[in-house]
Amino acid sequence: MGLVVLRGDAYHKSMLNTIIHGDPTDQPPLLIAHGLYGSARNWGVIARRLSDERQVIAVDMRNHAYSFWNDQHGYPQLAQDLAEVIGNVGEIVDVVGHSMGGKAAMTLALEHADLVRKLVVADIAPVPYNHSQIKYIEAMRAVDMSRIERRSDAEVQLEDQGVEKALQSFFTQSLDVENKKWRLNLDVLAKEMPKIMGFPEVSSSCDGPALFLSGAASDYVLPEHRDRIRALFPAARFAKIPSAGHWLHAEKPREFEAAVRTFLNA
Repeated sequence: MGLVVLRGDAYHKSMLNTIIHGDPTDQPPLLIAHGLYGSARNWGVIARRLSDERQVIAVDMRNHAYSFWNDQHGYPQLAQDLAEVIGNVGEIVDVVGHSMGGKAAMTLALEHADLVRKLVVADIAPVPYNHSQIKYIEAMRAVDMSRIERRSDAEVQLEDQGVEKALQSFFTQSLDVENKKWRLNLDVLAKEMPKIMGFPEVSSSCDGPALFLSGAASDYVLPEHRDRIRALFPAARFAKIPSAGHWLHAEKPREFEAAVRTFLNA
């Protein structure tokens, strides 16, 4: 069972909140970095299943869930946050990152290659994207908190704004119903959206094993991205999960788990 490690305010400012699954084993620990608007809790089922072989540490990224809020939300900062968690673990780790978390994980591997043994990047490439996620921030901002007594109340309002059913449930996992607020720093995420959609200029590469695992029905990782991926990660391997979109770990959790487990144990 996962343990929520909640930090005091002073410690919060320099350390991400984590949920730890399982005990240390002879295998390297696995660090999981979620995507935009997500949280460590979103990864509970997969993390618990993978913890049968290794300890799994899922983090809340800055400006999300129970981690600290900060005005900066670029990938160098997110990568440094992950490096700090790994430093606290005290040994080299494997890393899985999805979407925004995948870009943070790639930046971590490029800037701190000594901290990462194997890297799994879920449905994202180290390139800038033209689409924006601002519409979802606007939808969450528009929720009338005075009318919220339970998560389903917010889901109804999100539906009225055209948010699809799966994302209604996903977003409201970050809703603090009791205090009638989002556990997301929406103002900073909106301000930093160009950085989140982009990818930092880097001159280094990472020679370690890297799996770029995509949803077959997703358009986030395209054939034209492979040259850039191989330039940064020469040992990159590619795999797709059939009938899965961008949220491949939620849509096909067993297939995702199997792919990650096979790669880490190879």
